[in-house]
Amino acid sequence: MASRNYQLVIVGYGGMGSYHAKLIKDSKNIDVAGTYDLLEERKTASLADGYAVYESLEAVLLDEAVDIVLIATPNDVHKELAIAALNAKKHVICEKPVTIYSQELLEIMEAAKINDRAFIVHQNRRWDEDFLTMKKVYDDQIIGEVFHIESRVQGANGIPGDWRHLKEYGGGMLLDWGVHLLDQLLFMVDSKITSVYANLSYILGDDVDDGFQVFITFENGITSLIEVGTTNFVQLPRWYVKGTKGTAVVHDWELNGKIVTQNFGEVEAPKPIKAGQGLTKTMAPPSEKAISTSSLPAAVKLEESFYENVISVVEGKAEPIVKNGEVLRVLRLMETIFKSAEINEVIKDFDLVPSNVN
Repeated sequence: MASRNYQLVIVGYGGMGSYHAKLIKDSKNIDVAGTYDLLEERKTASLADGYAVYESLEAVLLDEAVDIVLIATPNDVHKELAIAALNAKKHVICEKPVTIYSQELLEIMEAAKINDRAFIVHQNRRWDEDFLTMKKVYDDQIIGEVFHIESRVQGANGIPGDWRHLKEYGGGMLLDWGVHLLDQLLFMVDSKITSVYANLSYILGDDVDDGFQVFITFENGITSLIEVGTTNFVQLPRWYVKGTKGTAVVHDWELNGKIVTQNFGEVEAPKPIKAGQGLTKTMAPPSEKAISTSSLPAAVKLEESFYENVISVVEGKAEPIVKNGEVLRVLRLMETIFKSAEINEVIKDFDLVPSNVN
């Protein structure tokens, strides 16, 4: 149990900053001491929500009562804000993607080490129930040994109408949503990546990607398709996972889905069906006795919530659930994806060995 309450200041009181403020209300050991933002309307919103307003970043950093700085600004300024806060002896929570380039994260990690302060990235979708459900399917081999994973999010509303349209701010869907799906995948599959091939979409005419497809192969033989789209008027399943004994599907965040497993032994062979202008037995549905259908398993929750883990890390009681080495690996993967799409080639031999990521 935490020994005291920690005072936190939110830098950037936009959509994510105000979202964090609501989450922190449920935290037992963190209080929002105030906010800092350049925009007058956000200062007004902060005051209306009951939070004090700091007039400068310097005022935040000089306030000895402030223990933690939470960065929820556009991506391009994360590095300078994080290093300034760490040098002021504040612990730092940072929104994702933590930086646009992996080298910038290395500089932040060095500042955290020098100042002996925690730096933790808000990779919140490690706590998503759909992901944790599929992680249980994977970990417990409910459909046998998994050999193919498809993970996607799709919508038809285009890129959000703010800085996410602009390259200089770190916009685009790979950095916005890809960082989540790739983080989930690497948190699930403990194996070195052996190859990556990517397509980025620019259908909407922005200078940043409005969607992408990434094909990833792991050393352990698992293949994966990660896909994000903002021009999809019909969505494909959130998760589609194949194993040696069956298939698992999650259609949406409401956890509509199922598991279908193969019944081994003597079962009735499939009967041919008419398919277009021909017959097929290969693509016919399996006989009723050949398969079993079951509900998705209950997800195994992570041992602590994000903010509980932050406090445990700050107090030296636990390791971070989101480790900076893991975040660095995802950043390097995204850099590789950008490169693959640019040169239209498969890229190999770039990945860190997972056990060597700190």
